[in-house]
Amino acid sequence: LDEMRAQREEILFADQELETLSKSYDDLLLQVQAAAENLTMERKQVAAKLEKEVCRELAYLDMPGIRFVVDFGKGKLSSIGQDTGQFLISTNPGEPLKPLGKVIASGGELSRIMLAIKTILAHKDTVGTLIFDEIDTGVSGRASQKIGLKLRAVAEDTQVICVTHSAQIASLAGAHFLIQKQVKGERTYTHVQRLDFDGRARELARIMGGHRHCCLR
Repeated sequence: LDEMRAQREEILFADQELETLSKSYDDLLLQVQAAAENLTMERKQVAAKLEKEVCRELAYLDMPGIRFVVDFGKGKLSSIGQDTGQFLISTNPGEPLKPLGKVIASGGELSRIMLAIKTILAHKDTVGTLIFDEIDTGVSGRASQKIGLKLRAVAEDTQVICVTHSAQIASLAGAHFLIQKQVKGERTYTHVQRLDFDGRARELARIMGGHRHCCLR
């Protein structure tokens, strides 16, 4: 009897309950939308600062003509707001902005772009290890030294591994590993050796002398 009475109450007052819930939903939706709009405004303010800082870092890393923009769109409202975003970049003057993932750039350029972003976010990023592959491609010796200094700064908060042929970058490393391929029988093996002070001096001299090898930082 109690169950039947409860079901009867639900049926009789279903419309009233629906109206109450609908009003509550509308009120909460307005609050969430307002919070999302505020979040969008704050994100755009931070993005404007990020754009300037990335361009400044890239100019320091020998990429002075680059343009970097954070592009916002409106997506589905969720617990993280209503924004969609992507990085747009132009690596040469006169070229249109394109999504970072679709930009035609060398591996060294892409590595420097990532290094610039990571330099800015180093104290807030939770990534444990960063790997840069031949970030010195196509840059001068002076620019290589600047890149090395930035890598060392990022390495204060995050482990950095850098594959490089640049003596300027390798000389700034906290540790230096020599990587060599060796053929034994019919198989090729990769040998990795951590170098001491004298070994580092010899290998840095080899890089400067034009011998091909890789080193890790």
